[in-house]
Amino acid sequence: MIPPSFDDAFRARLHDLFVWRRDVRHFRTDPLPEDMVERLLSVARLAPSVGLSEPWRLVRVGSVQARQAVRDAFTRCNQDALSAREGDDATRYARLKLAGLDRAPLQLAVFAEPDPARGRGLGRRTMPETTSFSAVLAIHTLWLTARAEGIGLGWVSILDPARMNAILDVPPQWRFIAILCLGFPDADHSIPELARQGWEQRDPDPSILER
Repeated sequence: MIPPSFDDAFRARLHDLFVWRRDVRHFRTDPLPEDMVERLLSVARLAPSVGLSEPWRLVRVGSVQARQAVRDAFTRCNQDALSAREGDDATRYARLKLAGLDRAPLQLAVFAEPDPARGRGLGRRTMPETTSFSAVLAIHTLWLTARAEGIGLGWVSILDPARMNAILDVPPQWRFIAILCLGFPDADHSIPELARQGWEQRDPDPSILER
């Protein structure tokens, strides 16, 4: 197979995709077409993984009971996080909308299988956490693909991993990575919401150590 050629126009558009990828918290409730969901997941599976182990495990959170349990778990964890903050920091935290759990039409739980048979252990002996890294790469691949399709994705991490395993009834050894909320966004922005709300700004000049 002849490899494709990526020209300057493609590279410019790819840069636009990186700039406009956002952690979305505000969704429309329109359902996502099922063929679009399948297309997104198919591309996500092209992500690199340690030893070609493909350790990501996806769970579609669709039932009313499961969604409510996840929402309740988030509320408890978020309240704990708020109570650990004081003064202006607590006030600013309380103003943040940290979850799209109420409106996003699609919710996916992402787990990592810590010791999958697939890949036969290659690359994991000294760094077993690379299975989790691989699952995160699959999320990032899904994130970019979703944005290219006009779909927003929000990552919910204010959750207790053990509780997520119990709620979703998955093997106890699976390592919880995230709940992903997907749907059509209320609006598109090139600037992260946390930057727009004054919580944090991008580092304009990240340092790189020289050795």
